[in-house]
Amino acid sequence: MTSIDSPEPEGTTLNVYSYVVKQGKPVGPREVMRGSNLSSPSVAYWHLQKLENSGLLQKNTAGEYIVKEKTSISGHIWIGRTLVPRLMCYSLFFLGILLIETVIVSVQFYYIGEIQNLAVLYLIATNAIAFALFLGEGLLLRRKTTTEKNNN
Repeated sequence: MTSIDSPEPEGTTLNVYSYVVKQGKPVGPREVMRGSNLSSPSVAYWHLQKLENSGLLQKNTAGEYIVKEKTSISGHIWIGRTLVPRLMCYSLFFLGILLIETVIVSVQFYYIGEIQNLAVLYLIATNAIAFALFLGEGLLLRRKTTTEKNNN
């Protein structure tokens, strides 16, 4: 268990934690340094120690680190071993609604010959805007964490 007073990982520490979870096997500081694009093994070791002190990682007898506890990260969800921004999932929800609405309108137009009233078209436009906003914000959040990983 993580201690109550320890904050959730963020920034480079989050990227290191995400890398260790994604590997699914014990990893050492050099492997973390290469996989997380850190400047030196000592930087990787410092982040690994920080995660171990938080109770998220555990050091084995070979000096490698394994995931002790997969914790929830605010604004993200775990899909398998991949950390995905929640906003991306919301965008997929709105994409599904948008596709269903588009199919319904298309079927009514091509097979019945009926043109939808303006309210339905506004509904489709609203869902398209919601999809685009959630997708854009999710991609920005994903890019931000990826950029932090590549800059360090």
